[in-house]
Amino acid sequence: MLTYHHYLRKQFEAVFNSSIFETMNYLAHIYLSGDSDGIKIGNFIGDYVKGKQFLGYREDIQQGILLHRLIDHFTDHHPLVKECNRLLRPGYGKYAGVVTDIFFDHFLASAWSHYSAVPLKQYSKNFYALLLQNFMVLPTHVKLFIPFMIQHKRLTSYADLSGIEQSLRIMGNRTSLPEESEYALALLRKEYQLFAAIFSAFFPELITYVENEGGYPIARPGLNHWAH
Repeated sequence: MLTYHHYLRKQFEAVFNSSIFETMNYLAHIYLSGDSDGIKIGNFIGDYVKGKQFLGYREDIQQGILLHRLIDHFTDHHPLVKECNRLLRPGYGKYAGVVTDIFFDHFLASAWSHYSAVPLKQYSKNFYALLLQNFMVLPTHVKLFIPFMIQHKRLTSYADLSGIEQSLRIMGNRTSLPEESEYALALLRKEYQLFAAIFSAFFPELITYVENEGGYPIARPGLNHWAH
């Protein structure tokens, strides 16, 4: 007889094996949501809400979901992002963009103090609390993923290369992402300054795009309302 615990485990494994890496740059999406909690939630779940399903959510979450799509469109078509994908394609093929997302969240996390007055650990704890407060409105896939995300400190782990390596190995062993963590880390170490320069040029453009096209002001150090 299948117990409820086993049922949840099977559901979690199904999520992990299918769509866990639809979005890998969680930190960037959350940061680019400005100060609205609802927009943060919507931006976070954006990849798990397809088509017109967003209409089933309250207005601020709808705005976050649509913002997520704006960010993805701008990112996917940006020449600097395409250059990163090109560098990673020999090891990851069509999944190169997944690793680019991880690299970009690394650079955001490692230079976090340039973007927020709130320490990254506190910012992450606040967001995890926000997810739990809004747990019932999250898509099922996301609900099952949250414990893994919190346990493995997803939002802070990418600040260190060891966190990137761990994530790539887990995905390489349990998803369709190629297990090429050694290739990715070797390339990142070899071309670290190049990837860092690409991110440093790209991310301010993305911030400006979100502020201009989405109308969402992005908090700067000293202005972030989560500093409490």
